[in-house]
Amino acid sequence: MAAHSISKSTLSRLPLYLEFLKTHAEDGPAYISAAAIAQALGLGEVQVRKDLASVSTAGRPKVGYQVTQLVGELENFLGYDNKSRVVVVGTGRLGRALLEYEGFQSYGLEIVAGFDLNPPENPPKPIYSMHELAAYCREHQVEIGVLAVPTAVAQQVCDQMVKCGIRAILNFAPVHLSAPAGILVHNENIAVSLAMLSEHLNQE
Repeated sequence: MAAHSISKSTLSRLPLYLEFLKTHAEDGPAYISAAAIAQALGLGEVQVRKDLASVSTAGRPKVGYQVTQLVGELENFLGYDNKSRVVVVGTGRLGRALLEYEGFQSYGLEIVAGFDLNPPENPPKPIYSMHELAAYCREHQVEIGVLAVPTAVAQQVCDQMVKCGIRAILNFAPVHLSAPAGILVHNENIAVSLAMLSEHLNQE
């Protein structure tokens, strides 16, 4: 089943299941129920069953899912067994932190390079001029990009990334981006996320 055939909300939860199941597989039983997964992650059991049904047919009544099999199905569906190359555009503090973080490899992602108008000296990974973005993406078949630039230039950079063949963009700029049909843009607004956590604490 192709990833585009399920909802974005379901797709966003699948890595959560995978991370939990990998931890569970280290010292847990061989089988796990949807109810146990739901309880551990604070989700609804029906939602978990629907999500897992989009990637697996291995669930059995009163038995649950064979953990290692389900892990393999999730990894295969999400493409974790095929490394996807990622570039970071904008190499300020956030961009450099993303370049230095090695944890993405566990999810089948490899951040291979950064791009900036003024590449810094001694970067943790190669950082090139923006003029080299198109050629680099073509040569290395890069289809995923992280946008970590100031708000004022975010749309312009987004347009440039699309022209370079990037089809999925993780946007850290606090602004709505317009992209052509078929281009996935996921907005990651850290300020909004922190505000939501603060509001949750205030309501308790």
